[in-house]
Amino acid sequence: QVHLVESGGGLVQAGGSLRLSCEASGLTLRRYVMAWFRQAPGKEREFVAAIARSGGNTWLDDSARGRFTISKDNAKNTVYLQMNSIKPEDAAVYYCAADQGVILSQIRSYRQYDYWGQGTQVTVSS
Repeated sequence: QVHLVESGGGLVQAGGSLRLSCEASGLTLRRYVMAWFRQAPGKEREFVAAIARSGGNTWLDDSARGRFTISKDNAKNTVYLQMNSIKPEDAAVYYCAADQGVILSQIRSYRQYDYWGQGTQVTVSS
């Protein structure tokens, strides 16, 4: 059974940094595309970042490019989202997602992912 457990969220000042972690069990990261999505109150879940099965390719939403980095440690079965220069509009619940068969053209669509964590809250003070 697949479980994804996010951690690392919290209260951060605008301009600060956080590192989110997603520890996976029941799957092998090398076989899954892993992604981060976020959802703010009243808004649809939106794509933040994804990393290829091999780890050789990453994708970032325009809002995250230059500030966020996605990475993974296959040995620890953990995916990370390093968030720098955080802005008030980054406040949301951040979710980790996994899918084995997502195609590249749909990698930004939350509907393509089969497995989800419970989310971790990021709150930004200005």
